[in-house]
Amino acid sequence: MNQRGNGSLTKIISTINLKGGVGKTQMTVALSEFLAQEHNEKVLLIDLDPQTNATVSLIDETKWLSKDQAGETLLQLFKDKLEKTSKFAINKAIVRKASNVGGGIRNLDLLPSSLGLIEIQDSLPLITAGRFYVTSPVTILKEAISSVLDEYDFVLIDCPPNLGIITLNGIFLSDYYLIPCIPDILSTYGIPQILGRMDNFKRETKIGIEPLGIIISMYRAQSRLLDSVISDLRSKASRGDYPRIFNTLIPLTVRIAEAADVGAQVNTLKQKYGSGRVFEDYQSLTNELLKYV
Repeated sequence: MNQRGNGSLTKIISTINLKGGVGKTQMTVALSEFLAQEHNEKVLLIDLDPQTNATVSLIDETKWLSKDQAGETLLQLFKDKLEKTSKFAINKAIVRKASNVGGGIRNLDLLPSSLGLIEIQDSLPLITAGRFYVTSPVTILKEAISSVLDEYDFVLIDCPPNLGIITLNGIFLSDYYLIPCIPDILSTYGIPQILGRMDNFKRETKIGIEPLGIIISMYRAQSRLLDSVISDLRSKASRGDYPRIFNTLIPLTVRIAEAADVGAQVNTLKQKYGSGRVFEDYQSLTNELLKYV
């Protein structure tokens, strides 16, 4: 964990699953908003996923486009390393007061992603170590944001659904990682690969990252198959084969999809996430997360 100027610690958490469509991004955005708005934590969300879904959940597409064209997204950071330029400026790239809640949440900042990362991600492993072997392709993000980390209580990193160089940049920086997954065979199938790869990466790089837990998302009640998968996950966690399974389940509802519409002007998180179960589930998930860190 990074020591902050006021003596407290910045907690850095990556969210990852090798399968897309498991509710990872929406959960990361919601956690960021609830930590910032309900708990008064200063939060930075870093969108490492080239699909940019977290970015366009927190700022409108026109604003994103102008930032992307001005070199004020993570695309420019990685392009600099490939092209040996120095155009990226962290303080210009960060969007202050992100979110559509109340015209922007005062405590929530965003480091936006770019679709252009898709085109350059395969070239990133070719980046050579720095002249004095200080820089490697997995330390690029850490070097870029180290000067601002002590402004934040939490940094949440939305990782792409793979374990490539861009994801490893997020992992290298993190204290913890979360695995959101639908309780079905396909999205839980990759959990052992994630855990194994993390252990190997941790050994090689000597970083201190730990699994924070597995979060069940897009849960449908009254499904025997899902309940049996959850029961299997919990028994693996109790044996120590898997990290903890969060008690809070995030349901599959239309309201969660609607909450991703940044164009809808809302004044409160309750308006954004609905006054029913979705709001309460995210509230509960955030409280549970705070207990574990």
